[in-house]
Amino acid sequence: MKKHIVCVMGPTAIGKTRLAIELTKLWPFEIISVDSAMVYRDFDIGTSKPTIQELEITPHHLINIRNPNHPYSVGQFYKDALKQIKLVHKVKNRIPLLVGGTMLYFYVLQYGLSDLPVAHPMIRKKILKEAEQSGWTTLYKKLKKIDPKSALQINQHDTQRIQRALEVFEITGQPLSNYQNLNRLKAISHCQFINIVLTPIDRKILHENIEKRFDRMLKDGLLKETKQLYKRYLNPNLPAFRTVGYRQALQYLNGYCNYVTMRYRAVVATRQLAKRQLTWLKRWSQAKWFSNSFDDNNMEDLIKSVMIYLKTRLK
Repeated sequence: MKKHIVCVMGPTAIGKTRLAIELTKLWPFEIISVDSAMVYRDFDIGTSKPTIQELEITPHHLINIRNPNHPYSVGQFYKDALKQIKLVHKVKNRIPLLVGGTMLYFYVLQYGLSDLPVAHPMIRKKILKEAEQSGWTTLYKKLKKIDPKSALQINQHDTQRIQRALEVFEITGQPLSNYQNLNRLKAISHCQFINIVLTPIDRKILHENIEKRFDRMLKDGLLKETKQLYKRYLNPNLPAFRTVGYRQALQYLNGYCNYVTMRYRAVVATRQLAKRQLTWLKRWSQAKWFSNSFDDNNMEDLIKSVMIYLKTRLK
């Protein structure tokens, strides 16, 4: 009989972490984070990491595991997640509860992915310098010429994926799309995935929650944290600094925009991220969708509904 893996997916600011923590109180789950930003140490406020108190009550795997100076790839996540899943199943005899918003990470576990070449620091530096001089729009146009298939699948504002596609071409001389059929990172077929998707009952309410959450980050010290991190790591091109929120905060701190513009750009960028995540989620036909209205009473009903569903699947 196949062991189970439960996945809680959804757009940013939808309430995934809160739901997951509540579920661990009711079922023998152990949380594994599926978030490309939370892997980095020290980047806390802008990534909405669980609080110290929450982590003490409910430990999360794959959070704070990487120095920000060392990029983290989907291939590395695949290996780390596979290791943690085996640990939770075999050693702890519990059920892995995968929670997050990095859809590509969920995808590689369930569908597999090609084994891409390792990042090359000098080539990455060259691409970032070109982006600084010419802008990411120019680099996106370049990608459309050398790898139109990948360009169609990459949002023109997704700088990390544009960079990676160009990097693969520079290293191998082959477009990224050529690798997508190789499927060398094999899908986890020996486990049964149970996919739970949180979706906003109204897109407007999600947008309002995104705005409130960013204001809360600012109140909690996002600008101070960003300033301290920049002094420590000195490289604005680190993947962690290009995370939504940190990128705009750094622009403000370096004098490229005023406070009002910074806040506006961060909120808009987060809404765009949520839109891309929802687009990704449409790929999961084998998923159970639950609506969240961000009301406390609704959260109680949501937890009950999810638990009823899980009882029918975790047999």
